[in-house]
This record gives sequence, structure tokens and C-alpha cells, in this order.
Amino acid sequence: MQKLTNKEEEVMKLLWQQEKAFVRELLAAFPEGDKPHYNTLSTIVRHLEEKGYVSHEAFGNSHRYFPVITKEAYRRKFIGETVADFFDSNYKNLVSYFAKEEKISTEDLREIIQLIEKNKS
Repeated sequence: MQKLTNKEEEVMKLLWQQEKAFVRELLAAFPEGDKPHYNTLSTIVRHLEEKGYVSHEAFGNSHRYFPVITKEAYRRKFIGETVADFFDSNYKNLVSYFAKEEKISTEDLREIIQLIEKNKS
């Protein structure tokens, strides 16, 4: 599974939300001011298909695209790689980083601890 570009990830997020969509429907889902040109979006979707993330159903000359890779599978793969690359495969280092950067609150940490303890029992 190849890592996606930021734009490809943005398109995949829309496809995961919509489940199936024509390029024009994806284009309509982009926020104003951030809409790519139709041809650019079509090219991105075709690249996603070449990479194995997306497939399509043909309706005459039109294609309705749908994700082949789940959001969870993508998240699992690339979060694991990020932790390996930047935090020496140590999730404690990851959580410590967010705590030091004040990106996670004490209450959030308590909730995480509760989840861990609940999953152990």
C-alpha cells in the first residue's frame, strides 16, 4: 500500500464519506475556494485507482468510484509507520510528544487509561 499525497488523502476522505461517487459529486463536496479543476480531480481519482485504493462501476462513459481500502486499514498502516519513523516504534513516546506539545489534555489521558484498563479486563 503506497502512501497517498495530501490531495489524494483529501479525495479518499470524501470517498469514504460518500461511499460511492462520480467525479462531479466529489467536486461538489469540496469546500469553496479549495475546489480543484474537474480534470485535475479526475486525474487524482484515476491515480487512486492505479494505486489500488479505488475501483469503479461503469455507467456508459461515466464512472462511479468507490473505495477499495477502508479508512481504518489506511489509518492502521500509516499511523504504525509514523510511530516507527518518528517515535522509534514506541507509542509512549508518541503520547509523551502530544503531552509536551500540549496537544492532549489530562482528561484525555485519563480517558485513554480507562480504555486501556477496560480492554485488559
